[in-house]
Amino acid sequence: MIWLWVAAAGGAGAVVRYLVDLAVTTNIGGDAPWGTWVVNVTGSFLAGVVAGLVIREMVTLELSAVVAGGFLGAYTTFSTAMVQAALQVEEPPRIAGIVNLVGTLVASLLAAFGGVALVS
Repeated sequence: MIWLWVAAAGGAGAVVRYLVDLAVTTNIGGDAPWGTWVVNVTGSFLAGVVAGLVIREMVTLELSAVVAGGFLGAYTTFSTAMVQAALQVEEPPRIAGIVNLVGTLVASLLAAFGGVALVS
């Protein structure tokens, strides 16, 4: 039965990702993929919070599967971030794609550690 909850949470995560990306892109504009960046960093932070709650035994593994695996797994978008960075590298200035890639990685890792630290 847990797989139904994970699937439903995944569907909700995908919809929320689209809405957040759209809102950020609409409000900021420009060529940089800020919507994808915000989605990945906030998703990493929330996944860190869930991991921290699991470590502290405040959340069950089943609930973490629904929230982190289902909702946040669909909310975050690694593949989109990689495609956007690859497309940026193909066009001058190529450094924009490298900065996007490294910046997303660093910010997402820091956000995840921050989420764990917040609940630890």
